[in-house]
Amino acid sequence: MALSQRLDLRQAQTLVMTPQLQQAIKLLQLSNVELSEYVAQEIERNPLLERDEGEAAPGTAAPGEPDYEPRDTAAAPAPGADVTGTDTLARNDRMTADGDAPLDCDFGEVWNDARPGDADSGLNGAGHDWGRPGRGFEDDGEFGVEQTLSGETTLREHLLGQVNVDLTDPADRLIGAQLVDMIDESGYLTGDPVQIAEQLGAPPERVEALVKRLQRFDPPGVFARTLSECLALQLADRNRFDPAMQALLDHLDLLARRDFAALTRICGVDMDDLTDMIAEIRALDPKPGLRLGQEVAQPITPDILMRPQAGGGWIVELNADTLPRVLVNQRYHARISGAARDKTEREYISDCFASANWLVKSLHQRATTILKVATEIVRQQDTFFVQGVQYLRPLILRDIAEAIGMHESTVSRVTSNKFISTPRGLFELKYFFTASIPGADGGAAHSAEAVRFRIRALIDAETPDAVLSDDRIVEILHGDGIDIARRTVAKYREALRIPSSVQRRRAKALR
Repeated sequence: MALSQRLDLRQAQTLVMTPQLQQAIKLLQLSNVELSEYVAQEIERNPLLERDEGEAAPGTAAPGEPDYEPRDTAAAPAPGADVTGTDTLARNDRMTADGDAPLDCDFGEVWNDARPGDADSGLNGAGHDWGRPGRGFEDDGEFGVEQTLSGETTLREHLLGQVNVDLTDPADRLIGAQLVDMIDESGYLTGDPVQIAEQLGAPPERVEALVKRLQRFDPPGVFARTLSECLALQLADRNRFDPAMQALLDHLDLLARRDFAALTRICGVDMDDLTDMIAEIRALDPKPGLRLGQEVAQPITPDILMRPQAGGGWIVELNADTLPRVLVNQRYHARISGAARDKTEREYISDCFASANWLVKSLHQRATTILKVATEIVRQQDTFFVQGVQYLRPLILRDIAEAIGMHESTVSRVTSNKFISTPRGLFELKYFFTASIPGADGGAAHSAEAVRFRIRALIDAETPDAVLSDDRIVEILHGDGIDIARRTVAKYREALRIPSSVQRRRAKALR
């Protein structure tokens, strides 16, 4: 067979991460504070962009520009029913400047058909550099030395780290995070645990038990409600808390008045012992939270607002206060385009116009995507909002992605640093995702955290003469419709810091 050369033409679709797409992905994962800073930088760099301070003047907004106050709502009917109207932002509001197709794509699965030389493709012959400052997006590939510096750990970060390690149940973690938010800078619990129980729909005794558990955290003395309780916790941590100390702490007013005679009589000790006890109390820290770094209080502004709907269900809407209102000044663009003197100026104006249009479209798509994801999360976690924190359903990113027809990576970016205000409190969207355990015989899946709770309940209820082995626990769970392996039970038991059946049997025999 003879060898020869030939020239073939082929058409193919390929996935290309264009600079415009990179910008859209970057906007999607920014928090509302970071988004406001980014938009402010773009307005400063691009002369065709400006903020919408009110009603737009005639000829100012680009044709079809969306209104960035999407007050349309996505309502959920009665629990268990399908949510309708998840994409309530008007389709005809999408900007389609210069004949571009609407930005109605999933960032995780997007096909780019742009060809070099197209006016708005970002790949034109003008050599448009989107990575240069003022050209649409910033290069994330380079970092300064200052970005590698570590800051001082704050009290809240320190406590949340212990919450994530010590508490394995997601419901307990939610309650623990709420309790951490009620800590003042000195480490004292300022709120009422009963109010948290009512807000989250949790039993008050469960919240109070969690407070007692959190009071064992470092630094000793945190989560106390009074000075005497704070000092008692520190003494208990040093194994120096006895009835005499308890009596002294109950009468700190006498200590402030230096009524030593009354204190010796109340505590049942002599003067020498009382002097030692007072020295121990003086060595304690009445404000343990101040040992760690403090942070400037930054109130969290929710991205999504949720409220009950008359007749049942929920209304979900975007928070207009967090959505930047950006306009493309068409009148100014027309004026400077006609006054351009050479090719370089025309290319610069064209690049600025394309960048401005794409930023507006990206902001609109970001708002639409956040609303879709939040509405589906509310629909799938409806029992949590209705009945309380114990009813969190097993949920993963794939469940939301399949329900709204988007890629998992898109859902992951949307749920990062996005908060929703609900009747039960302010939560990050990531809080509603929990792992699942398959059901036996094809039954419904179970939350992994719920299975851990079930294992702990079985072990707590065992008697000294009937200690449950891991195999027996597997049999019981199979009877409850939970398909779980023995090694998984052992892993969950060890994560809960529960000894083996042999160790538990020995411990119970010594009682």
